[in-house]
Amino acid sequence: MDDERLQSALAAIDVVNATDDRPLLVRGVTKPKALGEGELASAWLAVLRPDAPAALQLAVRGHHLRRWAIPRSALPEGRRGYLRWRQQLKAVHAETAAEILGPLGWDDATVTRVQQLVRKEGLGHDPDTQTLEDVICLVFLETQLLDLAAKLDEEHMVSVLQKTLPKMSEDGRRVALSLELPPAGAALVARALEEQS
Repeated sequence: MDDERLQSALAAIDVVNATDDRPLLVRGVTKPKALGEGELASAWLAVLRPDAPAALQLAVRGHHLRRWAIPRSALPEGRRGYLRWRQQLKAVHAETAAEILGPLGWDDATVTRVQQLVRKEGLGHDPDTQTLEDVICLVFLETQLLDLAAKLDEEHMVSVLQKTLPKMSEDGRRVALSLELPPAGAALVARALEEQS
């Protein structure tokens, strides 16, 4: 019954994620962005933590719930505006997770734990939050690296990677280095790592 309840909750998260009208190419298939990111994050979680608890599985699948609700343009340009935008989005993700999970009969402790995870509370000392960060970084590297590289100059892109890779655990970085990236993406990652060492 627990697995059935978990699968029902993941499916309910997918229903919300599927309403994202932004497209994302995921392993050759175009999907709604949040849906593709959630499914891919779950696939990476199965690689990193096949024994992940239910709360982590739910948080990973719903880490971008209703991310489109607050466009980046709604807040000022620059780092301060970006950080405020991210904080507001974390609140949206957490609130939406509770709206989905509560009616499905999940206990308050699990709902609260999912909310803590999607807000990335405890990053740096909570193993589950670190795993969530790892899978988010892997999804970024797999799906958005080249698109972002096309918009930024090489120096800026290397700087982005030098901020992304240290967020990952040792296991996460090991998996990241095993990604089959296109040559341009692999070169950027290699340069970012080389300049950091």
